[in-house]
Amino acid sequence: MTSHLFAVCLVARQPLRLARFWSGLLGREQSDGATLQPDDDTGFRIRFVPTDEPKVGQNRAHFELTSASLEDQQRTVSRALELGARNIDVGQRPEEGHVVLADPEGNEFCVIEPGNSFLAGCGFVGALSCDGTREVGYFWSRALEWPLVWDQEQETAIQSPKGGPKIAWGGPPLMPKTDGDRVLFDLAPTAGGDQQAEVERLVSLGATRIDTGRGESGSVALADPDGNEFWVLPAR
Repeated sequence: MTSHLFAVCLVARQPLRLARFWSGLLGREQSDGATLQPDDDTGFRIRFVPTDEPKVGQNRAHFELTSASLEDQQRTVSRALELGARNIDVGQRPEEGHVVLADPEGNEFCVIEPGNSFLAGCGFVGALSCDGTREVGYFWSRALEWPLVWDQEQETAIQSPKGGPKIAWGGPPLMPKTDGDRVLFDLAPTAGGDQQAEVERLVSLGATRIDTGRGESGSVALADPDGNEFWVLPAR
């Protein structure tokens, strides 16, 4: 039995406000207050969950949005700024073609220039790009049973067999963890599955049990081999 990726979660001080921002930017339907539904069966939900903790430091994961043309890229950037995003500097070089922005709570994301072959065919949300080791890419490939679509020079990426966004890890060195994770995964066994058996399977693959005091009732908090928090929900 394998978990499916139920959602990517953004932990937010104002989850409804942040959900409205991302709904407007991605053009996705907002349901259950602070959840965005996927465009099709290749995508994943995006959930916004509350916290009282301020964001400290740069996130270890960020969305990469694709562009069909330079004009399309500028439209996405302009739309994001109108909705409440801002330009930020995370060390990108002037010759790089992508634009780095932060959403209203400071979560970083990139609008990628046209012609990026790595994200070709992945959709508007091209990837969730993560800071992480090769080991963690292998872990998530086994955990989700998503094939590795990139494995070179310590960089890895996986993608659902159905296609859609990639999840990529850039290899060492890793950024220091400065606060609780703001971007994390919700996993869930399929309907009728055994949550505890799935937790045991993930631990056997290299996850560890943790107690963060976060997560919804009934969820189990684990950490992947790089120490990134994720939640295993009851079967659904």
